Amino acid sequence: MDANRRSMLKAVATGGVGAGLGALGLEAPAAARARGLRVAILLYDGFTALDAVGPYEVLCRVPDASVVTVAKRLGPVRTDTGVLGLVADRTLRQVRQADVLLVPGAGNRGVIAAMEDAETVDWVRRLHEHTTWTTSVCTGALILGAAGLLRGVPATTYWASRTYLETTFGALPSPDRFVESGKIITAAGVSAGIDMALHLAAKLTDVRTAQALQLAVEYDPQPPFDTGSPDKAGPDLQRLALKLVEEAAR
Repeated sequence: MDANRRSMLKAVATGGVGAGLGALGLEAPAAARARGLRVAILLYDGFTALDAVGPYEVLCRVPDASVVTVAKRLGPVRTDTGVLGLVADRTLRQVRQADVLLVPGAGNRGVIAAMEDAETVDWVRRLHEHTTWTTSVCTGALILGAAGLLRGVPATTYWASRTYLETTFGALPSPDRFVESGKIITAAGVSAGIDMALHLAAKLTDVRTAQALQLAVEYDPQPPFDTGSPDKAGPDLQRLALKLVEEAAR
């Protein structure tokens, strides 16, 4: 067994896959190494778990990155189903700057409440002023829209919310998996957050590191069905999908 492989396996055993990236010669830019890359993930009642956790699994392994979960209050924040909770480590008032802001989406109940919450929307707007990248997943784009960040901006969101994103917030909707426009990157529904995070990882480091991160999380999708977009699924499955999402929400 060569030295590199031994180092990698040791890193995996003691500190996770991300710790092993240094053994492969994958390093962050000098500026990031000097002060660390700060990633803030917004949590709010009713958010969709994979919207936050999918990108987290990639971004937490970016060399020299630190990820913090942020909400109005410290402690557990329940997802849309009410079953799973993630812990917020900081309050909105405690986090005033970040290099990367990630806003997950939610079902109707969660995203409407977040869009109508002045404290949350103001925090997103203020943080965006100093971010290097502001990102969203799924209907998280609607929260960016409520903060006034998407008027005239090409963006994507959950397929059933594209028209709302356009008519309500003046965005230029796209069916793409993710859309980069200036320093804003929006991702389509739920699982698209992983694609967006890998794209973002390449921006934060380099393509080679992002490719290694894709392997680190073994993201090699081979779905059993080809119904992952509304155009492929058709009207009947679209209605059923929305019904299943609504019924799972609490």
